[in-house]
Amino acid sequence: MCRLFGMSSAPDRVHATFWLLDAEDSLVAQSHREPDGTGLGYFTANALPRVDKRAIAAFEDRSFAREARDVESETFVAHIRFATTGGLIAANTHPFEQEGRLLAHNGVIGDLAKLEARLGDTAASSRATRTLSASSRLSARRSPTMMATSLRASKQRPAGLPGSSRCSR
Repeated sequence: MCRLFGMSSAPDRVHATFWLLDAEDSLVAQSHREPDGTGLGYFTANALPRVDKRAIAAFEDRSFAREARDVESETFVAHIRFATTGGLIAANTHPFEQEGRLLAHNGVIGDLAKLEARLGDTAASSRATRTLSASSRLSARRSPTMMATSLRASKQRPAGLPGSSRCSR
């Protein structure tokens, strides 16, 4: 099962080293059980979203460890993947960046055509954008089958992300 980590420390910029690397059940420790991908998203000092992800386990990813130690931000979104569907590629690892937001979801977005019909004119034009936008709208409707989070660098500061049980893209 995938794991998501989210943290907001606004207005302070902090390191997330403890939760990502040092805690007894840190994401690095959990990645021994969820080895199919690692992603870290955060906002730079200039409030620009940054996403780094790879299709390898966090415990094997030196760049993940370096970023977990060095990055300072008000907002972090991290993901470790246990693939249930989709290939072992970085594109299937979270988080994602869209229009200045960091997004992550747990679950499968199936029957995209049916979902778009339900969403109507608000459905986006490209497949990648549609998938992420659909995740955000589903979250807003409190879908029981999917957890999605959209974080924006603004004066509205979100709370942290809870973990969830299953993920794929």
